Amino acid sequence: MNDNSKVTIQNLLTVKSIVTILLTVIFSYLAIIGKVSGEQFLTIFSVVIAFYFGSQYQKGIQSPNKEVENNE
Repeated sequence: MNDNSKVTIQNLLTVKSIVTILLTVIFSYLAIIGKVSGEQFLTIFSVVIAFYFGSQYQKGIQSPNKEVENNE
């Protein structure tokens, strides 16, 4: 395994990623069997995905600033 795939696997095993994947699978299953309507699924899934990608974006913004602070 190369270093890039190890980093990718480590990133996927964070708690936030695991929760996002589990919620996606669970709500997809519930929508397929009819326990959750399509509208409810879309609302919940949108919130989960927005939180996940918002957190990833925020982490990306904070990372360069930390490096600059350490170099000063």
